[in-house]
Amino acid sequence: MRPDLEIIQQWIEPESRVLDLGCGNGTLLNYLKSTKQVRGIGLEIDEENIQCCIQNGVNVIEQNLDEGLSNFQSGSFETVLLAQTLQALSNPDKLIDEMLRIGERGIVTFPNFGNWKSRLYLATKGRMPVSKFMPHQWYDTPNIHFCTVKDFDALCKTKNIHVLTRTVVDSQHQGSWAVKSWPNFLGEIAIYHITKG
Repeated sequence: MRPDLEIIQQWIEPESRVLDLGCGNGTLLNYLKSTKQVRGIGLEIDEENIQCCIQNGVNVIEQNLDEGLSNFQSGSFETVLLAQTLQALSNPDKLIDEMLRIGERGIVTFPNFGNWKSRLYLATKGRMPVSKFMPHQWYDTPNIHFCTVKDFDALCKTKNIHVLTRTVVDSQHQGSWAVKSWPNFLGEIAIYHITKG
């Protein structure tokens, strides 16, 4: 399991209802189902990932997140997840509103485009960064909204979203006193546990 998913699973209550937006191959939901007996549903658009979910016994719905979540009633879930998908959405702010309408809490993870490696690459090469952390060229990247930790903090403040926990880690998913002190500059991946304020 991806290290960021290991962090996320700690914030999910046993036997709770979980919706995973952009669930990929269903690895996290499958893990939560077997270890915490959650009742989970995944939303996914990629057909290959949907097949993996079905083969692994994960409940999955084919759905484009850019079309919203109007097919879910308010308060349907304890937790709604959005892991490494925020930056690829057309209207991420609206989807976060929808997440917190249908779920008591949300968990959002995204790459922090404000980290020092991105800044240095752009400053020295004059080109959009390409690395293990961001492996795509500017023209074929799925990322259409480049977000930083400060940007997400500001969005939460504007929308009256309460941050229950914020974990910012490096590319190895390790935290340190330095990353805690300068999350926007040193952090590469941000993981937020949020609720409506």
